[in-house]
Amino acid sequence: MANASQQKALKNYRSRLQARGMARFEVLGLDADRELIRSLAKRLAEGGPEAKQIRASVARTVGGKPEKGGILAALRRSSLVDVDLDLSREVTEGRAVDL
Repeated sequence: MANASQQKALKNYRSRLQARGMARFEVLGLDADRELIRSLAKRLAEGGPEAKQIRASVARTVGGKPEKGGILAALRRSSLVDVDLDLSREVTEGRAVDL
């Protein structure tokens, strides 16, 4: 565990971040995406019109919350909806196994 001075410094750092409207958080991702995520976070933190544009673009790409029944709706939009597929399987006895 950190000593008292380290704890105080961390508390002060976090309160300064909070006063600026910032938050520190951890995400999991691929190692190859590390610099991309960092640069994206840095640009978003800078604010301004470019940050708004990036935020809107990412929101459009990633989408919102998943809606209930989304998988069923996607299957209904599929091009295979009216196709007559034979999905029956032949029933077999199996094979003999020598234990």
